[in-house]
Amino acid sequence: MAIHKKEEFTQKEQDLANFAKAMAHPARIAILKVLAQRNECICGEIVDLLPLAQSTVSQHLKELKNAGLVTGTVDGPRSCYCINWKAFEKFNSEFSFLFANLKLKNEKACC
Repeated sequence: MAIHKKEEFTQKEQDLANFAKAMAHPARIAILKVLAQRNECICGEIVDLLPLAQSTVSQHLKELKNAGLVTGTVDGPRSCYCINWKAFEKFNSEFSFLFANLKLKNEKACC
């Protein structure tokens, strides 16, 4: 039986990796840009603005929502999504801390 190596890493490392994975698709970046411009958006409007099928947009929104980057409500056939700015602030802070520490540890030694 396979052993999940994820458990060998800290929760913070796992959370940062999940955040990065959720951001690692150009369609998701485009969706976030649309949501940021509108501050709130209905899924159908996103589909009208992007060269993607409705099912594809829904799948990307699901991934962003699972990562905590967007929040959403369903009201009958309408789904309304917006950016979870607290999550972005948290990850921005944690990535900044990570990058600063990596740089600090590597300032003297370089290939």
